[in-house]
Amino acid sequence: MESEERGKKLQKTRKVVRIILIILALLFCAFLGYVIVKFATNRELFKTWMNDYGVLGAVIYVIMVIFQVIVALVPGEPVEIAGGYAFGAIQGTVLYLIGSTIGSMIVFLLVRKYGIRLVEMVFSNKDIKGLEYLRNKKREAILILLFVIPGTPKDLLCYFAGLTNISTRIWLVVSSLGRIPSIVTSTIGGDALEKSDYTWSIVAFSIALTLSLIGIIIYKIMHKKHNEE
Repeated sequence: MESEERGKKLQKTRKVVRIILIILALLFCAFLGYVIVKFATNRELFKTWMNDYGVLGAVIYVIMVIFQVIVALVPGEPVEIAGGYAFGAIQGTVLYLIGSTIGSMIVFLLVRKYGIRLVEMVFSNKDIKGLEYLRNKKREAILILLFVIPGTPKDLLCYFAGLTNISTRIWLVVSSLGRIPSIVTSTIGGDALEKSDYTWSIVAFSIALTLSLIGIIIYKIMHKKHNEE
């Protein structure tokens, strides 16, 4: 009876946490969309904001990226594009990398401390069990490869990495450098949008979409292969 009651309480807690995360994700996306549209339709307002909140604006953006990584339900692409739009391709990439690396390490260390219970609060058992094969020390290279490939569920992999035996040092390098391919194309596209270079923005976003689709296919093939073994 006690175990059943604990199980029911755990299920309720998971539902509450997921509902809160969904609400936070929706609010965050709505806010980000509002800001992007407002700046896109009023370039003078954007320039004024950049002049007034230069360093502070960069700090706020990094915090937004950290939030996006931790909440996990928030898609990273719009945040990456916003970084390119607001700070340019190079600075936007650097700032996003700083925020994503900090966020990834926070998640990694929290999972190392609280274990699978924390991961279950954010992701379904099906998603978690589908990656069980990565907990094998010999499969560490596969985890790194999946994280580097654009289009793979990096937030899920980020949480799951804390359950594996991968070292903190290696994960620090992987989580910081592994996002570069997807970040660069998005920030370049955002930068092109700010400059009204719509042709180049379409090219950049097309490349990003193509890489993501290829990454999704590779992820599904590897996922299926290893779960059938």
